[in-house]
Amino acid sequence: MLERSREIFGNLMSAKDVKNAEKTRQKFLKKYGDDSGVTYRFALRDEPVLSPIGTKVLVRGEGAEFSDKTVFIGNIRMGFGHYRISMAMASCAKALGYEPVWLDLNSFPESLCTKIIGGQNDLYSLGSRLSQKSKLFNKLYWEPLNSEGFRKLSYNCADQASAELMANLLRTLPKDKPYVATHVWPAQAAIHAGFTKVVNAIPDNWPMALHLSEGSLHTIQTWSSYLGYKALRGMDKTRSLRPMPEGDIVYTGHYIDHELVSNLEHDTALRLERVKGGKAIRYLLTVGGAGAQQALFADIIKSLLPEIRAKKAVLFINVGDHKNVWKSLKSAVPELKAAKLFEDDYPAARDYAISAVDGEAEGLVGFCHKDIFAAVYITNLLMRASDVLVTKPSELAFYPIPKLFIQHVGGHEIWGAIHSAEMGDGTYEVAPGRETQDMLRLLQTEPEILTHMNECILKNKESGLYNGAYEVIRLAAAR
Repeated sequence: MLERSREIFGNLMSAKDVKNAEKTRQKFLKKYGDDSGVTYRFALRDEPVLSPIGTKVLVRGEGAEFSDKTVFIGNIRMGFGHYRISMAMASCAKALGYEPVWLDLNSFPESLCTKIIGGQNDLYSLGSRLSQKSKLFNKLYWEPLNSEGFRKLSYNCADQASAELMANLLRTLPKDKPYVATHVWPAQAAIHAGFTKVVNAIPDNWPMALHLSEGSLHTIQTWSSYLGYKALRGMDKTRSLRPMPEGDIVYTGHYIDHELVSNLEHDTALRLERVKGGKAIRYLLTVGGAGAQQALFADIIKSLLPEIRAKKAVLFINVGDHKNVWKSLKSAVPELKAAKLFEDDYPAARDYAISAVDGEAEGLVGFCHKDIFAAVYITNLLMRASDVLVTKPSELAFYPIPKLFIQHVGGHEIWGAIHSAEMGDGTYEVAPGRETQDMLRLLQTEPEILTHMNECILKNKESGLYNGAYEVIRLAAAR
């Protein structure tokens, strides 16, 4: 009990930190109950959205069979980001000849594991929304928590204690299969459960102890964060820390889906053709899993309306599984009432997105799906048909499409925009209001900006920057 909380990469934790970790653990047991006596068994379910990338979903049941080619994709439904990265891993696993199995630790509501994760997810989503409504809450609590609170080694100490309670859900699964986690909790839970081939795919570009799972192989997407993680930089400002041991952390490049990487040259050529031909610029505006930033989205839509009326711009809007966001946006922007909306009709939305890659697109087009897989994956399909992705600098900061970065939600996201701007495939992070409007105007009137970004994307592809998900799968299989 608490072995991984007492010492982290050779750094002894204080008695106070270990005691607090145990308090956190006991708090969850008291609140949700102990399921250590429950045996969880599983079946495999086909998922239509994931079927093109050869992925089956693990659910409660009987009869799940695994082959020598099975790769577990351990994740949690927390926002959209970790699902999106998991889709990239599954896609590349399929392309390399493996059989990806989707394991969402937040999808077994009867388990203690899901109860803990679900409760934490609800708190994080609430915080994300409040941070956009209250400048004081954002400045005094949310920003410090996301940039410095999650950075502390003591935070990892508490997480490790909680992850022990998640491990029982995984006990009956074969422990010798490659296991790729796209959030730290699935990685920690797998290590506690005895898995031997765990890769912890770190999502962010700002080193935080939150993302550490000792016993896993840690992978990172940027060289700028490599040294920060290696040195455990700033994770305990009261002392010098021992670094992560040799071989525990590996740079891979960006985690990108095979469909996007393999079609990159084709899609980029079409973008350059539209830019040079003076055709309408296609923007893709995506709403995050927490449903925050609605006022900012409304302002962006209003700014683009004159260009859309003049057929100089097209706007795709994916509100994910937040139908309430679409209703709010329609109230703020009445012109959206005339927009074409794909609601809970994934086959039609998929066909539209695929046809738009090589075909025509115009006006305002909305997308809304209650199904979480469709809500996330339609953005992947729309990216291929779009010229500019308008997004906060979260996991989408690493995708090979020109990006306009709007205000972050959580301080750790800042470094995603910085990295993208340095790689040349995105803007710097723009402030709400005039700076966002000015950047939209620049993108509309100065074609060399998008030309430059697309040329950088081609150069980045040649350097292997977007091959990270393939590399993660290879590393997991070789563990």
